[in-house]
Amino acid sequence: MSSTEAIHIVILLISSLLFSTGLSSLHPLVAHSAARHRNYTGISEFRLLNRRSLLKCPDANPYLKISVRANSSLSDDEYVTVNVSGVLSPSKSDWVAMITPSNSDVSACPLNKAQYVQTGDLSDLPLLCHYPVKAQYLRNDPDYLNCGKQECKKSNDNGTCLVATCSGSLSFHVVNFRTDIEFVLFTGGFLTPCILKRTDAISFANPKQPLYAHLNSIDSTGTSMRASWISGDGEAQQVQYGDGKSETSQVATFSQDDMCSKAIPSPAKDFGWHDPGYIHSAVLTGLQPSTSYSYKFGSDSAGWSDKIQFKTPPTGGSDELKFLAFGDMGKAPKDASVEHYIQPGSISVIDAMTEEVNSGNVDSIFHIGDISYATGFLVEWDFFLHLITPLASHVSYMTAIGNHERDYIDSGSIYGTPDSGGECGVAYETYFPMPTPAKDKPWYSIEQGSIHFTVISTEHDWTETSEQYQWMKSDMASVDRSKTPWLVFMGHRPMYTSSTGVFSVDKRFQNAVEPLLLDNKVDLALFGHVHNYERTCSVYQSECKAFPVKDQDRVDVYDHSNYSAPVQAVIGMAGFTLDGFPDNVQDWSLVRISKFGYLRGHATRNELKLEFVDSRKKAVEDSFRITK
Repeated sequence: MSSTEAIHIVILLISSLLFSTGLSSLHPLVAHSAARHRNYTGISEFRLLNRRSLLKCPDANPYLKISVRANSSLSDDEYVTVNVSGVLSPSKSDWVAMITPSNSDVSACPLNKAQYVQTGDLSDLPLLCHYPVKAQYLRNDPDYLNCGKQECKKSNDNGTCLVATCSGSLSFHVVNFRTDIEFVLFTGGFLTPCILKRTDAISFANPKQPLYAHLNSIDSTGTSMRASWISGDGEAQQVQYGDGKSETSQVATFSQDDMCSKAIPSPAKDFGWHDPGYIHSAVLTGLQPSTSYSYKFGSDSAGWSDKIQFKTPPTGGSDELKFLAFGDMGKAPKDASVEHYIQPGSISVIDAMTEEVNSGNVDSIFHIGDISYATGFLVEWDFFLHLITPLASHVSYMTAIGNHERDYIDSGSIYGTPDSGGECGVAYETYFPMPTPAKDKPWYSIEQGSIHFTVISTEHDWTETSEQYQWMKSDMASVDRSKTPWLVFMGHRPMYTSSTGVFSVDKRFQNAVEPLLLDNKVDLALFGHVHNYERTCSVYQSECKAFPVKDQDRVDVYDHSNYSAPVQAVIGMAGFTLDGFPDNVQDWSLVRISKFGYLRGHATRNELKLEFVDSRKKAVEDSFRITK
């Protein structure tokens, strides 16, 4: 038996004793919170890492090494090769974690076990004090387990090899999140991890580099846009655009003290925290609607971005708008790593939409809730912002808040679930400053082309006595339909879905808000939260008030010159693992598709055309029109 195999056996024996401690030893608050959290998040071995015992790893192997390529600093976006060598007995349980900051404590925290329940696990174990950003098993290298790369470390006088070691290498995708990183070699898998070796710290070449630009409209004129970006520099920077214009940035950030927490600290308050750097934003003025410009941002001391082309949206009341809409996108790793939360369809959706934006046929984008799924693991916002840059830096990227941005126990959200991991909307509103009335009032309306968009928060009070309800009522009643003939309503949680999850539809929300849609003749209501695509008839109170008819191309057409009720669609299929459908559905459900994709919209004054695009095939799977 090798020394490594002996370590594994000891680990498993200790682990079995640790796992014998059950739920009864946990404080009732801990058990209650974890049980609720399980209903809202996907659980994996890696996501439970902070609930696992971290054992001492008595490895006496003098040959073992972990290293990275020779360059002393990291670029803003690169793949880092991590080499592990001198392994005497490769095991399928050997893995490498990426840690940031590099001085983070990855030792055991036996006294803090009650604090980490929001990873979803109930085991009563010592904990890692810090959460790895991402990790890979060394068996991802096909030569590792079979020792395909062998090196002789000790030979006898006859040249016969007495001690041979094995090696493996892994590639990690790294983006500039400003703090240095370290790679740590573990054995024992994610269930019983122990540390074998660590690399030295690796820093980014320019931690202050301005990055991850994203644009949004601030009003309905199309003559002003807000540019936002992230930097490690807290001093004001500049955005230069158009023909020699320049604006100075406003600088914002947030700290652990801004995160929500209760008796059991949240991930955002504790092991999921990562310094967000500084969020810069500046308003570009004096623009023309539906016009292309270029811009760059930064400073001489922090560095400058490349020059980026962007297009302003059409002014409200003009004839035409081309837009994309979706919910529940998040992000996925561009390497073979596991991460805290992975939305497997997000990359294909981004790639397909990037082609559309690059073609010049997109005026604006609407992302209606569940934005990054960082859920208290703040470094994941950087990966998400990096992912959407090919879209959000070129056209107006409008957002709505979702449960995974806002909800937390006793925080003022209407749903007392821990879905935001303690972010409570702070990170979302800082990264995406929409034209809302005030902080933590994330509802707004905007007009682009022939559409008036009413964008609400399903996570804030929408009952009839609430401020948001009164705003919705006033906003939709004030729409000039001769100027913007189409009224589109957007929020995160749907009023209708055939998916059978317990938390898919809140009937209270439907009962309170649906009458407003009918009273104001909303043409189309778009929601996310459920992870598929579904389209209804003209529906009200679960009854079809009218059905579309087929045109000559077999496309469904809703005639709103004789208005009966809104058309509703769930478009939460942009990244999160897809939800299926039951065999039996109600009459109001006309089309159901469980594929990754997004909604493509084209509005003129007389027609609103919508298409569901399968992002992997880049093919239209459903098409419908609303006419006046």
